Amino acid sequence: MESAESKPTGNASSAKSRRTSEASRKRTQPAAVTIRDVAGRSGFSSATVSIVLNNAPLARYIPDTTKEKIQRAAAHLGYRPNLFARSLRGRRSHTVGVMVFDMTDPYCTLVLRGIENTLFQSSYLPILTDVHNERSRFERYLEMLLDRRIEGLVVLANWLFVDINVLADLEKNNIPTAIVGRELKNDNISSVIVDNNLGARAALEHLHSLGHRKIAFIRGPRQLSDTEPRWRGVRAIARERNLELDPRLIVDLPESGDPFSSFEQGYKLTEELLQRRRPFTALMAFDDMTAFGAIRALGKAGIRVPEQCSVIGFDDVSPAGIYSPALTTVRQPMEVMGTAAATIVLEAINANLEKKPTRTIHRRIVPELIVRESTRSVK
Repeated sequence: MESAESKPTGNASSAKSRRTSEASRKRTQPAAVTIRDVAGRSGFSSATVSIVLNNAPLARYIPDTTKEKIQRAAAHLGYRPNLFARSLRGRRSHTVGVMVFDMTDPYCTLVLRGIENTLFQSSYLPILTDVHNERSRFERYLEMLLDRRIEGLVVLANWLFVDINVLADLEKNNIPTAIVGRELKNDNISSVIVDNNLGARAALEHLHSLGHRKIAFIRGPRQLSDTEPRWRGVRAIARERNLELDPRLIVDLPESGDPFSSFEQGYKLTEELLQRRRPFTALMAFDDMTAFGAIRALGKAGIRVPEQCSVIGFDDVSPAGIYSPALTTVRQPMEVMGTAAATIVLEAINANLEKKPTRTIHRRIVPELIVRESTRSVK
């Protein structure tokens, strides 16, 4: 009879088996392909291979036939450059910080898609942060991004940007920066915004063309930068069309840090308009979420949209096309705006690398009227 000491236990045997298996995997796992491996296969020196595969400045002096042989050898061996090591040597990170004030805001989704696609095509990695509408979090994230040597920065401004003085924080850091949704009048930070004036003109012109003359308005918060140019567009069309703007049919959204609060406020303000007993056949909302709230309040009051009251929004967020009724709105080309902001930053990064002067760009994107089911002509 064997003693306990002479026979390995199940656990010991299992552990020995795992160690053997791990050692076997390490022996069979292929080592990373190096510059030296590519040099051996291509027949050129490691220095020449390094210049070609890293696209170094001296690569312009190397014949195309040599480059092609080296690249074929690298592809055959499965060579992949060590971008992290390269960034340490070249003091470049190939990263761009993307700061969003509130990730839950439906406005952000397509803007981020445009930013990400543009950075991907240029082999830059976005580092995304959500600052939760908090100044302290913004400052901390900005510090962390700078510590990671980002080469550029894109900021998606929203409702609370006017209350957070980030301008000083951004100006003192000498990295290319573009802000989406807020135009800053300075010489250091670029911006991309929609032309709010044109968008509001298109919305009111649409309602007027359908025969609406008694129109209610839910304006944006007074401190928000988008509010004034949109209302300026409304007043311009009203003057041109001799349209009376009844002050008793005009209400303002309150300030809020919650992007979904405009739905609730749209509901409440529409109820307030109805309680004033001033008849209106159309309602122009500041944004789509406000319009959704307005439609809900009208429905509760037994007023059918669009048969008895047309409603138009602004933004064209994702739910607008599937809402019931589908919402007529002014589309902000949000993906285009994200693409434009990322492109501005990348062009500035390249200009800095080439020691060329950079310029601040303030770009306004033309919006588009999207006519759906929530508006119709007056009966």
